[in-house]
Amino acid sequence: MKRTLIVAVAGSLVLLAGCSGSGGVDRDGAVAADSSLSSPGIALAPEMGDARSDQATEVQARKEVVTGQIFVTTADPVEAAREAVGAVEDAGGRVDNRTENPETDNSPASSSITARIPADKLTATVDRIDKLGKVTSVSITRDDVTMQYQDLDARISALQSSVDRLRALIAGAANTADLIEAESALSSRQGELDSLTSQKNYLADQVDLSTITVQFSTDDVTPSTEPDNFFDGLVAGWHSLLDAMSDGVVALGRAIPWLGALAVGAAIVYGIVRLTRRRTKVAQPEESESSIDTTAPSDD
Repeated sequence: MKRTLIVAVAGSLVLLAGCSGSGGVDRDGAVAADSSLSSPGIALAPEMGDARSDQATEVQARKEVVTGQIFVTTADPVEAAREAVGAVEDAGGRVDNRTENPETDNSPASSSITARIPADKLTATVDRIDKLGKVTSVSITRDDVTMQYQDLDARISALQSSVDRLRALIAGAANTADLIEAESALSSRQGELDSLTSQKNYLADQVDLSTITVQFSTDDVTPSTEPDNFFDGLVAGWHSLLDAMSDGVVALGRAIPWLGALAVGAAIVYGIVRLTRRRTKVAQPEESESSIDTTAPSDD
């Protein structure tokens, strides 16, 4: 009886120990699971890696059209423009427009170029141009045309598939009517495909080559900014009034010699006309008197 009691107690202790051990394992497992979820190095690392790769792919797929304008003040604008052309050509670009205005008695020297520069070499080329004088203004604009580029790609792909199918239909046309209909549809699709391809090529050229206009001058010709509040507008209006008055005075000074010449000419013409009229009046009484004498009857 005692032996049976001892065996039962021992079995109960063993069962309690097993239960406590399994409970400890569950708690440890739960803690381990929680730590794995909260640890960024285990659970979140793959997701972060995927996000970074997606962002890199998105950046690489972006299409931007870059345009800009630079104003440079230098002692020799013509020579500076020639050096800028050399910098553009060294970068693999081209110059679409170039203007040189040497110094004259009425205007200072100036020059300008419109350059197409490879997008990946734009920064280096602009840095070289900046060193040709004092940069007074830089304006760079980036237009994202990624959606437009992708839309053109999709439309071109769809049209190309349609053109291929029509060509297959033409090759297997059973009668003349089907052949004529397929050729008409092919002509329409091909024209649209060529138009979209031209648009894509133009857009690709704008993306690959940035357009930069550089103006060189001896004086600061930076364009003034537009006023953005009432006080600035009032000041701008006052300055514009003064400029208009100054321009009016200059115009009047230029017009005075012409007005004087016109006045002298008018006085001469007036004098000639008046002298002619006076001679005419003097001649008319003499003619009238002579006509009276000849018609008068004689005393005889």
